Amino acid sequence: MMSRFLLLHCLILISLFIAAATANTSSTITDRDALLALKAHITHDPTNFLAKNWNTSTPVCNWTGVACDVHSHRVTVLNISSLNLIGTIPSQLGNLSSLQSLNLSCNRLSGSIPYTIFTTYTLKHVSLGENQLSGQIPTNICSNLPFLEILFLSENMFHGEIPSALSNCTYLRILSLAYNDFSGAVPREIGNLTKLRELYLGRNRLQGGIPQELGNLAKLEGLQLLQNNLTGEIPLEISNLKNLEELQLGQNKLIGTVPVAIFNVSTLKFLGLQNNSLSGSLSSIANVRLPNLEKLYLWGNNFSGTIPRFIFNASKLSKLSLGMNSFSGFIPSTFGNLRNLEQLGLDENYLTSSTPELSFLSSLSNCKSLTLIALSNNPLDGILPKTSISNLSRSLEEFYMYNCNISGSIPEEISNLTNLVEIDLGGNKLNGSIPITLGKLRKLQRLNLEDNILEGSIPDDICRLAELYRLELGSNKLYGSIPACFGNLASLRILSLGSNKLTSIPLTFWNLKDILQLNFSSNFLTGPLLLEIGNLKVLIGIDFSMNNFSGVIPREIGGLKNLEYLFLGYNRLRGSIPDSFGDLISLKFLNLSNNNLSGAIPTSLEKLSYLEDLNLSFNKLEGEIPRGGSFGNFSAESFEGNELLCGSPNLQVPPCKTSIHHTSWKNSLLLGIVLPLSTTLLIVVIWLILRYRQRGKKPSNDANMPLVATWRTFSYLELCRATDEFSENNLIGRGGFGSVYKARLGDGMEVAVKVFNLQCGRAFKSFDVECEMMKSIRHRNLIKVISSCSNEEFKALVLEYMPNGSLEKYLYSSNCILDIFQRLNIMIDVASALEYLHFGYSALVIHCDLKPSNVLLDDNMVAHLSDFSIAKLLTGEDQSMTQTQTLGTIGYMAPEYGREGRVSTNGDVYSFGIMLMETFAGKKPTDEIFNEEMTLKQWVNGWLPISTVEVVDPNLLSQEDVHFVAKEQCVSFVFNLAMACTVESPEKRINAKEIVTKLLKIRGSLLRNVGGRCIRQSNLN
Repeated sequence: MMSRFLLLHCLILISLFIAAATANTSSTITDRDALLALKAHITHDPTNFLAKNWNTSTPVCNWTGVACDVHSHRVTVLNISSLNLIGTIPSQLGNLSSLQSLNLSCNRLSGSIPYTIFTTYTLKHVSLGENQLSGQIPTNICSNLPFLEILFLSENMFHGEIPSALSNCTYLRILSLAYNDFSGAVPREIGNLTKLRELYLGRNRLQGGIPQELGNLAKLEGLQLLQNNLTGEIPLEISNLKNLEELQLGQNKLIGTVPVAIFNVSTLKFLGLQNNSLSGSLSSIANVRLPNLEKLYLWGNNFSGTIPRFIFNASKLSKLSLGMNSFSGFIPSTFGNLRNLEQLGLDENYLTSSTPELSFLSSLSNCKSLTLIALSNNPLDGILPKTSISNLSRSLEEFYMYNCNISGSIPEEISNLTNLVEIDLGGNKLNGSIPITLGKLRKLQRLNLEDNILEGSIPDDICRLAELYRLELGSNKLYGSIPACFGNLASLRILSLGSNKLTSIPLTFWNLKDILQLNFSSNFLTGPLLLEIGNLKVLIGIDFSMNNFSGVIPREIGGLKNLEYLFLGYNRLRGSIPDSFGDLISLKFLNLSNNNLSGAIPTSLEKLSYLEDLNLSFNKLEGEIPRGGSFGNFSAESFEGNELLCGSPNLQVPPCKTSIHHTSWKNSLLLGIVLPLSTTLLIVVIWLILRYRQRGKKPSNDANMPLVATWRTFSYLELCRATDEFSENNLIGRGGFGSVYKARLGDGMEVAVKVFNLQCGRAFKSFDVECEMMKSIRHRNLIKVISSCSNEEFKALVLEYMPNGSLEKYLYSSNCILDIFQRLNIMIDVASALEYLHFGYSALVIHCDLKPSNVLLDDNMVAHLSDFSIAKLLTGEDQSMTQTQTLGTIGYMAPEYGREGRVSTNGDVYSFGIMLMETFAGKKPTDEIFNEEMTLKQWVNGWLPISTVEVVDPNLLSQEDVHFVAKEQCVSFVFNLAMACTVESPEKRINAKEIVTKLLKIRGSLLRNVGGRCIRQSNLN
């Protein structure tokens, strides 16, 4: 009996063991299938991480990025972050029922988060930040995730309101929803999350006030609500957060005074209240230590009174910005106590100095890490002391003292600050000469000494500043010749020497082929305007007015296609206005007044459709004032003082004579013989011209003319107003490094504002790269940077606005279909831009990210290549290739780029070839029909010998079209060209010059075969 019992007992144990093993095996298979489903949803894996590490030949728990429970062998951790993966998240991932930590951050995943993820009961950590995910957060998220501790969803595209039910996640320690599109109010219920340590809700569209309930979060260390639309006052309850290290409430619409108790939170390291409408005096705050404070941003408010004394108790303070307020009184010398200070911003206040020698500067010599001093627009009323300037930090890079009523001379000792990049001493009363010692500042990029009373000649030593980008010496008393060595300043882009006593321009000056803006107005310059001015192909502005220039205006000026304003008024110029002025397709402002110009106003000026202001007054012009183009918008002031002009009565000139009087035999002869013959000849000429234009007209095509570049820096407040506070309604698009908004400036001009996402570490470099590129290159088919706005917390570029959006938009639009001619023209434009980048500029530029979304179209469908955020500028002897860790866009990258990070002009050619295929095939390289077995290139190449019709966009070819054969041949040529661009070996690919030549031949052949079509011609200069 006992033996039977033991036998039965053993059988039961064995059965239980078998059942448990079977259950474990089943669970393991479930986990494996869930991970394989994720792998299948990844459409691109640039490093082949999943292919190398996730396969069924090894147990799931051995897969890289996966961790399992040692007993159950169930997956508990999944971490595949920072792999640049493209794809979506499958619902099967919710089958990982033992998962505790999920980290898919820093990839390029899109789509919504499957609801099943939020049913994984065991989840504690969810990190999906820095992707392209969208949708809303489920309202009942915490009912299924009771143990959730970390929810990191920042830098995505989530929208809707933040669910108040998040308060049910009582274990939550980190909640990060910044850089999304959330709207509505900040839920008061968040105040119930008593374990919360970090709360990041910045850079959304949240509205309403800051809930006082947030003061209940006793363990909170970081609170970031910056750059929303929050209103009202700062709740006093925030001061209850005694563990708070970071409080960022900047760039909202907060009003009222700051609760004094906030300054008693001794744990604070970063306090940011900038760019609100806060007010009141902080000078009465006393007995505050702030021993841990490192950053204090109060700029852009309405604070008044003296600089608060508690600041000088913050011994760790490194960055202080009090600019754009109403602080008054003396600048304290106690700033020298802040030994860790790196940036000091006191600009745009009412601050003064206690002594004429600006004694506070002397105290700053104790701050050995200073890189920035901003004092502009304060009534300092003193002189620049030699010793104090000499003893400033050798780390100093930026020194701003514009419009401070400073007198005396510029100390030669300023040359000791060898790391200076920018000096702005304009708008003062500085006298004496420009110190020759400035030539020692080899890193200097901007020197502004305008609007002072400096005398003497411009020293040749300025030419030693090889990095100089912007030189402003206008409105002084400088005399003599412009130094001949200026022709060697290859980095110079903006030169302002107006309102001085300069007498001559050296011939070598015209070597500055990359100069963008010249202002020589109000000097004593003499002689003719030399033909060499036509060498400065990228010029956008010339102001030579109020000088003594004589002779004729060189027709070569007509070759300056990018010129936006030309001021030659008040000189002694003679002769006629060159007919070539009609080629200045970018011109908006033209002033030729008060000269001795004669002859007729050229009718070619009618082609300047963007001309806004014209002044030809007080010359000796004659004949009829043109009526076409922009001439209908000009008033009598544009033409006054020209007694022989005639035209419309509203221009206050006499009407042009049209009748012929029969007073003599000469008139009879004119009526009877000469007039009919000349009329017939004129008709024939007009007919020939019209016939010629119908066959190959080249109209002005730089539509959406770039705005007049003042090259001033825009403030954040200006851009905020211009974009309606970066409203979603003005959002044009989002990219990897930021967002682009449409903006309307105060004068009504429309621009685009590219705002960089500074939470992404690479955005700083992207901003710097794009600034460097766009200040150096200039071409009609490249997007133009008008200006910028840059501070520590906000960086943006102001670009010309492209009303027709991107090529990508048109290729996949059901409303607007591009025909074969438009696609050819666009690709010729892009190829022309590429040719300039690769061959037309002194340094070699590699774009690295050619794709349809980076090709923007103006009013006339002229293409402009944009987004230079990852471009490479190569100089030196070997310009053929470089290495990079920054990847372009999947599907367009050359094989050597994706495998080895090897960047060259051949890589751009490959990307162009892919884009050329896409433009004429109407399919993206990432289309769902393509995968590792079949790519866009393989698909096109496979059909090319058989039938072009199988791969071409159906909108381009129709059997019923009488020109079907010609168009089919054209498309075949295009695809063959694309194949030549995308051969596997980089060295065997054709170059951009050859691409332009071949595309022009393809278009020419199509035009000959189709005939009678008026086509926009691309300008290849």
